[in-house]
Amino acid sequence: MNLIKEDFSPEVLARVLLQEESLSLADETSKKISDCYSFLKKFSSDKVIYGINTGFGPMSQYRIDDKSLLALQYNIIRSHSTGAGVPLPDLYVRAAMVARVGTFVQARSGVHIALVELLIELINRGIYPLVPEHGSVGASGDLVQLAHIALALIGEGEVHYRGEWRPAGEVLKENGLRPFQIHLREGLSVTNGTAVMSGIGMINVLYAKRLLEWSVIASVLMNEVAFSYDDLMSQELNHAKRHTGQHDVAAWMRRVAHGSARLPKRENVLYSHAHAAEKVFTQKIQAYYSLRCVPQVLGPVLDEIRNAEKVVVNEINSACDNPIIDPDSQNVYHGGNFHGDYVSFEMDKLKVAITKLTMLTERQLNYLCHDRINGMLPPFLNLGVLGLNYGLQASQFTATSTTAENQTLCNPMSIHSIPCNNDNQDIVSMGTNSALLTKTVVENAWQVMAIHFMALAQAVDCLKIEEALSPKTRQIYREVREVFPAFTEDAPKHKAISAVKEYLVNHKAVLI
Repeated sequence: MNLIKEDFSPEVLARVLLQEESLSLADETSKKISDCYSFLKKFSSDKVIYGINTGFGPMSQYRIDDKSLLALQYNIIRSHSTGAGVPLPDLYVRAAMVARVGTFVQARSGVHIALVELLIELINRGIYPLVPEHGSVGASGDLVQLAHIALALIGEGEVHYRGEWRPAGEVLKENGLRPFQIHLREGLSVTNGTAVMSGIGMINVLYAKRLLEWSVIASVLMNEVAFSYDDLMSQELNHAKRHTGQHDVAAWMRRVAHGSARLPKRENVLYSHAHAAEKVFTQKIQAYYSLRCVPQVLGPVLDEIRNAEKVVVNEINSACDNPIIDPDSQNVYHGGNFHGDYVSFEMDKLKVAITKLTMLTERQLNYLCHDRINGMLPPFLNLGVLGLNYGLQASQFTATSTTAENQTLCNPMSIHSIPCNNDNQDIVSMGTNSALLTKTVVENAWQVMAIHFMALAQAVDCLKIEEALSPKTRQIYREVREVFPAFTEDAPKHKAISAVKEYLVNHKAVLI
């Protein structure tokens, strides 16, 4: 159980999202939320406050009668539940709900404590509202998708519970939970903010970290297959450039490579005068860039992942709705904390970084498949009869086409602002679209990485070098082979790709 005091750490977010650990409010946090609500209730009794006694958006010029104030809050939930497309997977809905809790525990939203408690109950019980993929322009936040979450909180709409889609009210009742009853401004507070883009963004970051780890491991194994000299990952070489990401990637490579018999030292081979008479060297003096420049390629990817994590975690731990209720200064402030450009920019950058990682993976795969380039492996890692059997030839097609899709998806979403809402929302972030496109890029990267590890395992068997690998890469090779056995005869590979992908996604991190 994770006790929420004020902010989520990246480590707690990872456990709550990927390991489904539970949440609980600290007593002092509950008190701050309740105090904020009490202040707003008293403060707004004789004042004009947006979204309490006015309409929403461009309709805010209209005063709402006292008798209709609660109906106003229900109306924004129902009217904005207009999402389209496939439902978001449970993990991403859970992340959005956790991100919404992150806003509420800042105690600047003026919501009743019962709303936060019910939201946490749904998270802890695995009750996930139906949230369609499309609908947000990311400016008043994720109005449409968050409205679908709010719909479930008031006992309407559908939820995904224990593998089934069921009416929300029915599932709440089954769990002994009562639908939330609006007190003051909770309809607006739930729907107004960046929780969906931030939740999706956090999952993207967590998976990006795992992808980077696998890329480092794959790159070491690649160089073992190629029998590369080990100085490409040396501290002396990499610290000649002043980039932390490059330093760390090289250090991780050294850690993974420790104990390998397949990474000779240049000083022991080429600096020993043993080759003085050679005119043409049989072993490459320097490996191809996709092998040799791994720290320089993955270093900026690591730096971007770290920055994306910082931005997304900051957003989750922010009061990102409107208006902001501040009991300390005894005032209510109107502005635009719901605007999602921080997340949108960062997701655009993250998808470029993951695409670069995917491109590196695809080039390494090409090296393994291309016998005239590697000079040591059969075409397409074919352990069968050449011409009769085809090895991983067609699997490379899948990796190449998927990498190409990622390259196209790198077009930035954050600059595609289209005014809407009677031009009230005249510059928008498109942050949720950016996060969703990054989600697709990450999913594609997993597929390419799975095919790459299938090829790496075949390469180890082709060369019969299992025992010469480092202890870490040898362990990974054996685990991959448990999921994907060596093959000579042709057979469909789509299930194998899926199985290796699931192994990679669910494997416990060992580097980052």
